[in-house]
Amino acid sequence: QVQVAESGGGLVQPGGSLRLSCAASGSIFSGSRMGWYRQAPGKQRELVATITGDGTRNYADAVRGRFTISRDNAKNTVYLQMNSLKPEDTAVYYCNAYFTSGWPTINYWGQGTQVTVSS
Repeated sequence: QVQVAESGGGLVQPGGSLRLSCAASGSIFSGSRMGWYRQAPGKQRELVATITGDGTRNYADAVRGRFTISRDNAKNTVYLQMNSLKPEDTAVYYCNAYFTSGWPTINYWGQGTQVTVSS
């Protein structure tokens, strides 16, 4: 069964905007720190942004000031608003649910959504 699923990727011109969405099952979402990661071709997966259940946010230096992460706990959904997009933002973006309400902790991953920034 699909427990975490992303949507909203696509092709956008430099300077444009895009919003990604990620829905997770309620039991996972409520006990998890949610996050977005990305992986460009030939490169390692890197953290983009995270948000805790109470709304505490963390951003990678490369996206701080341009991207905004948010979550709607009623909808079990996390969002990534991406503005002022650059070609170097091109990557597959993955939604992550880091379940921290038990031991051991567990990571759940979505299948990824492609974001391409090109003129």
